[in-house]
Amino acid sequence: PRQLARAIQKVSEVRRVSQDEARALGFWSDELPDDNPIPGADGLVEVPKWRHALINMAHPLLKQGLVILDTPGLNAIGAEPELTVSLLPQAHAVVFILAADTGVTKSDLTIWRQHLNALGHAPESRLVVLNKIDTMWDELSSPEQVQLQIAAQRTDSAEVLGIPPSQVLAVSAQKGLLAKVNRDEALLQASRLPELEAALGAGLLGQRRSILQAAVANGIEALRADSRRLVHTRHRDILEQIQELEGLRGKNSSTIKQMRLRIEQEQADFDASGARIQAVRSVHLRLLRELFALLSSSHLKKEASAMAKALRQPGIKLGVRRVYDDTFGRLRADLDSARQLIGEIQSMLEGSFRGLNAEYGFSLQAPAAPQLERYMTDLQQVEKSHLQYLSLGNALRLAQPEFGERLSRALMSRLRVIYDAAVNDVELWNKSAASQLDAQLRERRRNFSRRIEAVSRIQQAAGGLDERIRELQAQQAQLQVLDSKLDELTAVLMAAQDGAAPVARVA
Repeated sequence: PRQLARAIQKVSEVRRVSQDEARALGFWSDELPDDNPIPGADGLVEVPKWRHALINMAHPLLKQGLVILDTPGLNAIGAEPELTVSLLPQAHAVVFILAADTGVTKSDLTIWRQHLNALGHAPESRLVVLNKIDTMWDELSSPEQVQLQIAAQRTDSAEVLGIPPSQVLAVSAQKGLLAKVNRDEALLQASRLPELEAALGAGLLGQRRSILQAAVANGIEALRADSRRLVHTRHRDILEQIQELEGLRGKNSSTIKQMRLRIEQEQADFDASGARIQAVRSVHLRLLRELFALLSSSHLKKEASAMAKALRQPGIKLGVRRVYDDTFGRLRADLDSARQLIGEIQSMLEGSFRGLNAEYGFSLQAPAAPQLERYMTDLQQVEKSHLQYLSLGNALRLAQPEFGERLSRALMSRLRVIYDAAVNDVELWNKSAASQLDAQLRERRRNFSRRIEAVSRIQQAAGGLDERIRELQAQQAQLQVLDSKLDELTAVLMAAQDGAAPVARVA
């Protein structure tokens, strides 16, 4: 506790600066004078000493993986583009803390509408906390009357913010902390702090856990499908070899020699088909190169260079909104072109795999194509999330060189996250398709080698036929055991997900 107290005290340190420096740091606004810090007798104002801080503490919710991003007041939301453009959109939930005695003020509503309600989060992932309900504990009022006042404030706040009343919680953080320190259960319940902890634990973390479980389940099922295809291919090849060798019972050496020649001819024909497979791969790689070029960091930087230049130019930035709209228009067009290329590649893969399956008995299955629609949605959210910075009301703030530079960096950072995630999906999709084909090509070549080796052993020893058939039957039994074991392990992994630890972030 002492170490935590020292850390929090360190974070709360302030320093006194001039109004010009406060304006450059984003803590002084000529457009919103009511939100500015009060100057001292020397004309200096207090601003936070630390811009970012990371604090670890022992708490059950944090141990479950909850990460809390605490923004330092309303001014920081508008003054810190890194928060609006990058960090807040990546949060899994937003907890908006207001004063219970005042409810939703005009400045609160502005922040909610411009920054928090426009993030695109699911409605259930937005919580509003009315803090300091202890200021409403009036000894002249009965407990029932106090509860009615708190309930009315919750209802009014929910109506103003446009969310269900169930997502507005009323607590007293100070009384809750005091109750925990003094182990006062009655005061803890009166503070309603357990209700907030339950909402975060059972609601947010439970929702995040479901998302992670679904992702893990999909991954396990994909791996099981790949392994099942390989086992099936190997099992079929062994069965064909057994049938082939059983057909040699009682045959003379001439027949066995003819079989060897036939296998060698099949192998030669298969090797000759490699040129056709390579041609398909060449077309595939060409389309992939075009796709990766559209989603590359260098292409993104090129497309956004005009916007970055417009944001960084000194003085009033005339025409920046037009440059901004043009840039995002080009980025949307790039994602749309990438989506069309993915469709072409997917169609080519499906056609090629069908042909190979029919001709060589493969069990190839084209993996599901990556869906870029969600990245298009993310791009639209980024575009929308900081439109307020380009309005006439923010012209003076945007004219500050440091602010424009920070806004440009934050925007590019968020765009790179979107593009990198899209590239990662494309790479996984490509590797899944290529690994299937490579694995089955290798297995087919090994199968030819095993068949030729078996015939050679039969030619060299009269008893080699029965021995080889028994070996293949033993391998067949081992494959069946392996397949059953894989099913068993898959079931264990799927069942073990119930104990997975979720990870979530709250802003």
